Amino acid sequence: MKAFFRIALLITAVAFSAATTLQAQRVVKGTVYRDGEPAAGITVEVHRGGTMLTGFDGQYELEAHEKSKWIKFTYINDTKKLDIDDKQGNVFDFAWSGEIPSGDEEEETGEVVLKTAEELINEQDRDFMNTYSLYNEYYKQENYESALPHWKTVFNKYPKSIKNVYIQGAKIYDHFIENAETPEEREKYIDQLMKIYDKRVKYFGEKGYVLGRKATDFLDYKLNTDTPPEGEALKETMKKGYEWLNQSIEEQQTETELPIFVLMMQTTRSLFKLGEIPKETVVRNFDKCNNLLNTIKSEAEEDKKLEDITKVQAYIEEIFGSSGAADCEALISIFQPQYEENKEDAEFIKSMLRRLGDANCDESQLFAQATERLYELEPSAEAAFNMARRYVQRDETERAKKYYQEAMDQETDDDLLAKYYYEYAYFIFAKENALSEARSYARKALDINSDYCEALMLIGDIYVSASNSFGDDAFDKASVFWLAVDYFERARRAGQDCAIDASQKVSTYRKYFPNKEEAFFRDVQEGDSYKVGGWINETTTARF
Repeated sequence: MKAFFRIALLITAVAFSAATTLQAQRVVKGTVYRDGEPAAGITVEVHRGGTMLTGFDGQYELEAHEKSKWIKFTYINDTKKLDIDDKQGNVFDFAWSGEIPSGDEEEETGEVVLKTAEELINEQDRDFMNTYSLYNEYYKQENYESALPHWKTVFNKYPKSIKNVYIQGAKIYDHFIENAETPEEREKYIDQLMKIYDKRVKYFGEKGYVLGRKATDFLDYKLNTDTPPEGEALKETMKKGYEWLNQSIEEQQTETELPIFVLMMQTTRSLFKLGEIPKETVVRNFDKCNNLLNTIKSEAEEDKKLEDITKVQAYIEEIFGSSGAADCEALISIFQPQYEENKEDAEFIKSMLRRLGDANCDESQLFAQATERLYELEPSAEAAFNMARRYVQRDETERAKKYYQEAMDQETDDDLLAKYYYEYAYFIFAKENALSEARSYARKALDINSDYCEALMLIGDIYVSASNSFGDDAFDKASVFWLAVDYFERARRAGQDCAIDASQKVSTYRKYFPNKEEAFFRDVQEGDSYKVGGWINETTTARF
């Protein structure tokens, strides 16, 4: 009987397989493009057929049903559909954004010689040797303009000759990007730099490593500019960088360069704040990065590397904690048993309080217990700072101010002191609307770290708040927004930590700039230096 059932099951399985084969009469395939380039990380699903994720070449090939009606393309949380019900053939290229390339790009034209530099030299290929020599000589002189035409010849005709063509080509285009005269010219150079990275992968591999470098340059150049992307363009920029970073870490695993973990978490946080990824993805990415860092740490032998890994872990924990995705209940369930075992360890309590504070879990009973315990063990500046935060939550303003002052008076570490100045400034701004005093402490934080983006954002917010009661007329009030936007712009350029919020505030508050008619009666022209007086007493640039 058992044998019969085994045979029956086998027959059923074979019959099902045969039926599936008979139904899947069609195989659809194609390439997915983003902005003219093959797109990796796109989930392709065929109606009544299969599903797959595109790789670096952007290609897909899936079994379909003869009556399949559509193909869906999903990138993170966005889905687009291509109807194929009335289309002939089985090859469907798809442009997620931009256009499907025509295939006539410059680098694909002309003769292509797929030989290494060693082979070309052994064969005495004079064209290669002379061209490479010319470009290399100009490159060493940092005369990149003269090097470029010779570099292009090697890049296009001898793409497999030597890896240095890509490494040095990236440096050449870094120079052009940084010295571009127009936004359009800058974009053209950024696009070319991205193609250099793609072609390097094609001919020399190291996909994970190269994608990490590609994402780093892409996000740096796209975001740190006088004309950063906004709205949907900003989302697309962040998603593209995120895609490359994600692939880089998947490929590299424990060989991932440490800065890539930081950039991955920064980009993750930004996309979460933009509503492009769910909380679960933030948690998953943090776990992945942290677990890989723990493995790297366990294998590290040099003290310097251990120190660097510890700093990176602390930073990504801070990013995760401040993302808004870190759930207090989950964090407390993790830390509560650890705290019970480490009540006498001041360093552990400090680390735990920092993470709970970054995640805005300072109203919890655990935070209160640990704060008091740390002050008992070590009445240090940091312990006083945590006591201040506790009294802020209890709305005991005067006691909070007392501990803030104690922390600021005692602290000797510049980074922590800047943080205390900033938090005190934010506290008296939020609780007492003490605009001038709050700005004074925010400036103290900036005196220590001029790129402290949260302090820059705070001064911008202070000026926005001041605008309603400032000056004698509408022009005086509106002129304050010039200064506010100045600070939001500085915060945006200071790094990814504030880039999203700063960009949104720039977009919001420049709408309140004075208009040209008001300025005309003040004899103020576009681009003039303008002094905003009163207690603000700062100079800005007029724009409309």
